[in-house]
Amino acid sequence: MADGRCLQTINQVPPLSRNLTETDFDDVDDELIPQEAPETITLRLTSEFCGVRFDKVLSQLVPAFSRSRLQQWIEAGHVLVDGEPAKAKALALGDETVVVRPQAAPEDQAYKPEPVPLSVVHEDDAVLVLDKAAGLVVHPAAGNWSGTLLNGLLHRLPGLASVPRAGIVHRLDKETSGLMVVAKSLQAQTDLVRQLQARTVKREYLALVWGTTQISGRIEAAIGRHPRDRVKMAVSTHPSAKPAATHYHRVAQGVLDGKPVSLVRCSLETGRTHQIRVHFQSIGFTLVGDPLYGKPHLAGVFPRQALHACRLGLLHPTSGKPCEWSAPLPADMDALFRLAGIDPAAS
Repeated sequence: MADGRCLQTINQVPPLSRNLTETDFDDVDDELIPQEAPETITLRLTSEFCGVRFDKVLSQLVPAFSRSRLQQWIEAGHVLVDGEPAKAKALALGDETVVVRPQAAPEDQAYKPEPVPLSVVHEDDAVLVLDKAAGLVVHPAAGNWSGTLLNGLLHRLPGLASVPRAGIVHRLDKETSGLMVVAKSLQAQTDLVRQLQARTVKREYLALVWGTTQISGRIEAAIGRHPRDRVKMAVSTHPSAKPAATHYHRVAQGVLDGKPVSLVRCSLETGRTHQIRVHFQSIGFTLVGDPLYGKPHLAGVFPRQALHACRLGLLHPTSGKPCEWSAPLPADMDALFRLAGIDPAAS
């Protein structure tokens, strides 16, 4: 069972007087601002548009929307010409009446409550601690505008609609399981964001990597966007790269598919996107099952990166007391460890 406890009071992070800004949120997607679809637009074409493709005419007359979005509306039948569905490639005559019925884009509906199952480890007036399942996206983004943890939070706690990002202060990759903390008020969120910046939030992960690592070590290397693959991150010396440091300790060894593997316990000084995955790749020990940074011929051994956020510690934003929670191994990683000849209890 997951457990949580608060310890004796220690020095609290000094309160800050200003409100949160976008730069305060480290490694979280830009906040989406939902907007309602505007009213129906009615236009009367003039002779100057005679002979011009209709989709080009529309993009000139309705510049508030991208041409691709207008084309989508045309294809879906949301644009009428003299009462009939418009055709993007048709040529305008110059005296038509055009009716455009704007539709909300998926991202405009991203902040919508949905009954997404959430595993709650701890909840009080200030924070909610969750054990996120692998496969659950934390924050809406391209390709995942619904069914995210954020949607589930808004369903469970409607009041989070008034808190930036529905109280989310840090995130886990979609296929990484484990502990996350969510703030239930702006005051709590501000405090937790500052703790992340001050590095007083303690996060520990269990990772299974290919190869035999040293007993322990510290990986310090700045991380930035990959120069050629925008989906990936990479160790980088570019001025925009952010400092990052990962501590690790090898707790067990095993064998998978005839190859050595190491179970390592990692603690983070920073919280960069894909930090553990990128840092271990940079020293030659990719995570088992990692489809993005691992070796393609080894990707089929496990269906996701073998990474679990097992422990979380922070100063409670209201009381200032240190609190710590732990989460058990998910079933799939428990089975993976056993397959590798590693006793899950070793973790």
